Amino acid sequence: MDIKGFVDLSLVDWDGRVSSVLFLPRCNLRCPYCYNSTLVLRPGELPTVPFRQIEDYLKQHGDWIDGVVITGGEPTVHGGLLNLCSKLKDIGFLVKLDTNGTNPNIVRKLIEKGMVDYVALDVKAPLNEEKYSAASGIDAKIFLGKIRETLKTLLDFKVDYEFRTTLVPTLHEKEDVEEICKEIRGCKKYVIQNFKGDVETLNPNFKGLKPFTDREMEAFLMLARKYVPDTILRGH
Repeated sequence: MDIKGFVDLSLVDWDGRVSSVLFLPRCNLRCPYCYNSTLVLRPGELPTVPFRQIEDYLKQHGDWIDGVVITGGEPTVHGGLLNLCSKLKDIGFLVKLDTNGTNPNIVRKLIEKGMVDYVALDVKAPLNEEKYSAASGIDAKIFLGKIRETLKTLLDFKVDYEFRTTLVPTLHEKEDVEEICKEIRGCKKYVIQNFKGDVETLNPNFKGLKPFTDREMEAFLMLARKYVPDTILRGH
């Protein structure tokens, strides 16, 4: 399994922890606002980072790095994910998984085997076919049941987690936030974050799209907290 990116130090990818971040290529979704288009569409253009290089760094700096975040792309499309998590656990690190939730069996297996300590599940939109297809860039019908299964797994298992949504003008309205919150009511933590309009996006039409204003994001936050009290606005 190729690792196509490595951030040695991050203070923003795992709340309250100092982490390193591994980027895995490819994804089974095509979210139009995705910031990692090369990683998703053309991973062969990116250099591969040898795991030995990452392992050496982690062992040298393990006294002040708390854990490792595995992100993408979509990590669960890789058959070697469990082995990667196991290697990171063997050298003494906590592991956080970022996932779109489309492979619930893999997520459950990682949790049951103690291979992940924190899971961040991206909830792209309300869990209906029209909205999720627009936000994910594909016909989402085949994935909605699987995403619900992953969501339920996180609610039922004793693993730390968060649900999170990137709010994008033209894709999301206040009613969408309300519908998402009704679906995830009872969760430990919900995170909303604003779309970045100044970066390359998978769909070039989304580059330069004006993000929501601070006032609009605060309104989304207040609405979400009516249903999920532990909602935070990340990036502010």
